[in-house]
Parts: sequence; C-alpha cells; structure tokens
Amino acid sequence: MKRVAAVDCGTNSIRLLIADVDPRTGELTELDRRMQIVRLGQDVDRTGRLAPEALERTFAACREYAEVIKGLGAEQVRFVATSASRDAENRADFVRGVVDILGVEPEVITGDQEAEFSFHGATKELTGRADLARPFLVVDIGGGSTEFVLGDGSVRAARSVDVGCVRMTERHLVHDGGISDPPTPARIAAMKADIAKALDHAEEIVPLAEAATLVGLAGSVTTVAAIALGLTDYDSAAIHHSRIPLAKVREITDRLLTATHVERAAIPVMHPGRVDVIGAGALVLLSIMERTGAEEVVVSEHDILDGIAWSIAD
Repeated sequence: MKRVAAVDCGTNSIRLLIADVDPRTGELTELDRRMQIVRLGQDVDRTGRLAPEALERTFAACREYAEVIKGLGAEQVRFVATSASRDAENRADFVRGVVDILGVEPEVITGDQEAEFSFHGATKELTGRADLARPFLVVDIGGGSTEFVLGDGSVRAARSVDVGCVRMTERHLVHDGGISDPPTPARIAAMKADIAKALDHAEEIVPLAEAATLVGLAGSVTTVAAIALGLTDYDSAAIHHSRIPLAKVREITDRLLTATHVERAAIPVMHPGRVDVIGAGALVLLSIMERTGAEEVVVSEHDILDGIAWSIAD
C-alpha cells in the first residue's frame, strides 16, 4: 500500500486527491478529495497568457494543498497541469510557483495523456459491471478542453479538443465585459456550431458512434447530474454512477441557457464558480449525447485524479 497525492490543475479548477493505493489488489482508499475554483484559464483564450490574479488564486490553493499533503504524510506527489497551462506563453511563471510551494514540477501533459488518465480513473471500477455495454466512451468536459477516450480495459482511441465550459463561455457568451444574461439565440447557435466543429475533429480519431456506454466526468457533468437528481446539497455518493437520460440533460440545458445569473445561482447544488459557465458545459454534454446517440450518460466522480493516483502506484 502506497500513500500518494494527485493534483489536477485545469482551466477552471484545481483538485487534490490523497489516497492509499494497492496496485496488487486494485484497491484505492480515498483519504482526502477537495476542489477549488481558481479560473487559472481566465482570458487565456484571448490573451495567450496566464493573468497575474489567476496565478495568485492558484498558488493560494497550492499552499493549502501543501499543508494537507504534509499532514497526511503522502509519500509521493504528482502534479498534472492541463489545458490552460498548455496554451499559455508565460507558463514558466506557473511552473516556478508550483515548485516553490509543493516541491514538485507540474507536468504540462498533452491532451492524449490527459485522456488516458481520465479513462483509467473513470473505468477501473466499471470493468466488472455486467449491466454496462462495451466499449466505453469517456468524456471529460473541462474548462478549456474536452477529452474523448474510447476503450474497453485499455485505450483504443483518444483525442482532446479545445472546447470546454470556460472557453466556450468566454468565446461566445461574454459581451461588453459581462456574461450574456441570458444569452441570445444567436450566441447559443454560434456556440453549438463551434462545439459541432470540435466533435467533427474528435471523430477523425475517435469513432464516437461505436460507443456503447457514455461515461461523463468533471464538474459540468456532475452538476447537471445533481440538478437532475433533485439534490438540495451536493452528494458525491448519490451522483457517482448515476445514470441521467438524454431527455433530462436536454431539459436542464435549456433551463440553464434561458436562466439569468441570479436564477442559476439559486439552484441549491450550484457551486458559485460554475454559475456563469454551467450553461456552456451542459451544452457540450448535450451535443456529445446527440452526436453519439447515447440515451443516457453514466456519471463518474472518479476521473483524472484517480488515474493520476494509479499512475504513481503503477
């Protein structure tokens, strides 16, 4: 048994998992899992650089995580950085800050690596389920990118595309420095067209139509699931492996895209950091389901973090 710490720093959030992992038995015992919305990718799509205030928010979260890692005595730490830091001209500032705080260098991984971690993290405990057909299509809808991975036990095909809830919001729903509230039909149509183009790009490598079970990961998906389940408080155990039908995803997406900021913020399970980007995230999920013909999405709370933890142990 090895105690490990996995950090996933994405465009919108930074997350930590500390777990005891036994590669011989395939057992992962979670000790601490937490998330902060830091919006590292703020304006990266427009400026090509990480904003100073976004870096400081991220470093503040890293300082908190360093205390937790030390307190629980993790033997090894792996810090994986994804879409926003891949795109930024000044990512050296980000790397230097993380090394100073956590003592490890962030690995700015490729989209394909990100996809592989997500796949193994999400499917390791699903492989024995007789009620789920193969192959799995795992979709990880992040802030800046979405990863598509098709496989059954191992990865058959993977591709990362630059479509995520933050990127789509900033590209299509920001007007005169503020979020369209609610967005106009024309802005929604432009966003749908952008997502469709990205799905075409994904389909060049990943045969989306071959998916037998769609597995959805990350905050946009889990938030849609929490709304669909009618939760008044976020309940990870209830959300994990819930199965949300297409009709319910369509209904929630329509609701989110026609709601105001105040109305979205009033949804009980809505994290404050997702209020302005959840409409775009839900639309990405809906577009994927419609493209693949999926009648439902199996929601997983285990994702790239679990995959990173397994990679340390293995």
